[in-house]
Amino acid sequence: MELSLNHVDYLQVGVTSQKTMKLLPAVGRKATQKVAVADHDGVVNCFGMKKGEAVPVFKSLPGQKISRLELGGALGTPQEKIFVCSGSEVRGYTKKGKQFLSFEANLTESINAMHVSGADLFVCASYIYNHYCDCKDQDYYLSGDKINDIVCLPVETVGRTVPILACQDRVLRMLQGSELLYDFEVPGPPSVLELHNRDGGKNGEEVLYGTADGKLGLVQLTSSAPVSKWEVDNEKKKGGVLCIDTFDILGDGVKDILVGRDDGTVEVYGLDSSGEPTLRFENVLSESVTSIQGGCVGKESYDEVLTTTYTGWVSGLTTEPQQMEAGPGDEVKMSRETQAKVAALRVELEQLQVKVMQGREKYQQSSQSNTAVSAVPVFSINDRFTLCQDDASYSLTLEVQTAIDNLLLQSDVPIDLLDVDKNSAVVSFSECDSEPNGNFLLATYRCQANTTRLELKVRSIEGQYGTLQAYVTPRLQPKTCQVRQYQIKPLSLHQRTHSIDQDRPMNTLRLVGQFSFAEIHSWVVFCLPEVPEKTPAGENITFYFQNTFLGTQLEASYCKGEGNFKSDNISTISILKDVLSKEATKRKINLNISYEVNEDSVSHTLKMIHPKLEYQLLLAKKVQLIDALKELQVHEGNADFLIPEYRSILDESARLLEEYKKQPAHLERLYGMITDLFIDKFKFKGQNVKTKVSQLLEILDNYDLNSLMDFFNDA
Repeated sequence: MELSLNHVDYLQVGVTSQKTMKLLPAVGRKATQKVAVADHDGVVNCFGMKKGEAVPVFKSLPGQKISRLELGGALGTPQEKIFVCSGSEVRGYTKKGKQFLSFEANLTESINAMHVSGADLFVCASYIYNHYCDCKDQDYYLSGDKINDIVCLPVETVGRTVPILACQDRVLRMLQGSELLYDFEVPGPPSVLELHNRDGGKNGEEVLYGTADGKLGLVQLTSSAPVSKWEVDNEKKKGGVLCIDTFDILGDGVKDILVGRDDGTVEVYGLDSSGEPTLRFENVLSESVTSIQGGCVGKESYDEVLTTTYTGWVSGLTTEPQQMEAGPGDEVKMSRETQAKVAALRVELEQLQVKVMQGREKYQQSSQSNTAVSAVPVFSINDRFTLCQDDASYSLTLEVQTAIDNLLLQSDVPIDLLDVDKNSAVVSFSECDSEPNGNFLLATYRCQANTTRLELKVRSIEGQYGTLQAYVTPRLQPKTCQVRQYQIKPLSLHQRTHSIDQDRPMNTLRLVGQFSFAEIHSWVVFCLPEVPEKTPAGENITFYFQNTFLGTQLEASYCKGEGNFKSDNISTISILKDVLSKEATKRKINLNISYEVNEDSVSHTLKMIHPKLEYQLLLAKKVQLIDALKELQVHEGNADFLIPEYRSILDESARLLEEYKKQPAHLERLYGMITDLFIDKFKFKGQNVKTKVSQLLEILDNYDLNSLMDFFNDA
């Protein structure tokens, strides 16, 4: 069955956070549902739809930014009480808008995730989880990394309180009281959790999770061990998952999975007879989807997928047909309801035009006045700077509540800008004086009209670290700009992983000195991405990393006064040695550095680079041939006389050129890695081989793995 859904906009509120919109339970069997939505202005807005118009039920007064909205109520009754958290306060409203609860959790940080179950309230703020029962403190847990979301298995089914935390270090943690029962490793940093079927499935133990890198999964969390049911990979490189819901929109009696992503994609997954998900519907909005719910809002008997976007648009994808088809000569009569709607829209449009005119006049007068004070308009930016595992690049996403005019990117380290299909902005590069000012990149993106979201991809070079700055200028008067800064770390292409292969040939770096656990942890945070800023609990810690570009790995274990780093790539050890000794020198700490170099690791790393280098050389060779082959084809009239290999190059010319264009400087990057490996190998022996680099480059131009390995061994 093909699903056909039509887009309708209902209302716009202020900028919204993740999971801040819910549908209240329906009163009758076929009745429409009320919508509760909260925004950054601190307003809780509850409305229903009547004859195509949004009719307000209640609207709270503005206040501090609201970060979550949940529904609650006594167990076994309709969950129709509205709970919101802003700062460290939780407030409760009845469905009519009467505030019945104001609870101050007295946390030092703002609450960013919340769950309500009967008289139990579960809140999370960065690393801290708290459980309150009837507003009295019950349990407390300190997580090893930031908590992104929380959900509780249903008490009615499971018979006990079981909170599940989604933590940034790619782990779901299951708690029992204030203790960790067990954790479950997921393939990416989990960003959202939701109970399957809204009740945890048959046993109440099934939890859906979405990750920041766009993966989706279902896990059964039993009392003894987790059981992974299925996982959907993000092969099409869509955005990260921000919200999930389950609702039978297909009408086949099985609840479907509704997914909202940060690139504006809305998806509906149907479950087949074996319980495996298949994509049944997809729609792309122009901005990130912060909340998603399935229900009946616009018209009774017509189900829909309701979404809220970052800038506050509450809109639906409804099963109700929105257009009528007419043949030639047919008359289409507008219903009274539609006529009234069109008339109301015209009146509203005229009123808005008058308001804009008055505003412009007022601004013109005040801008020419001597006494008026110019105020900078405030606008919020939603930004993400994340490492993509598939192509070892960083994705920078900027979303603004108003249209972006232009974006200026500036970097004090060499980075490559990669092509992004979704990006329609015009980019222009300016020349930089990299030597005296350390300015390596200056690029301007000029956006098309009404662009509120921009996605860029950059690739850094390991060992070169600094800051990438984005200057965002929206289409606002007076002209104003906000600057966002992103750290490019020394080992920027490394990603946290759960375990590494211990059988690889490893090089070891050992540091001993008068430094505290917090000091060495801050150095590791400076060097590597995805390490929590907070010093871990306990006396020592071990982290595992994988290089997303080459697949080499790193183990970092350290405690007070000692640090041990192991890697199968000698260049990784060399970068760590340079950066850590520089950081220690800054703090006037004397370090005793020792290292063990495994000769086999160099040939092992060269073998890991080999397939990538071979592929890139072949690609470059094919691209060089394309023009000549096309000329031959034009000259001869066809390409039948060519050997099959050349014919396939001609057939695939568009794809080859596209791939080559998408990966600028890929070959130079691999050459640079091999050159660094060569220099680092001999640096640890106390030899300077920079004079032999030209010979190395000659060998690379006539590349053969064996002759390259011989050169490394004989030099």
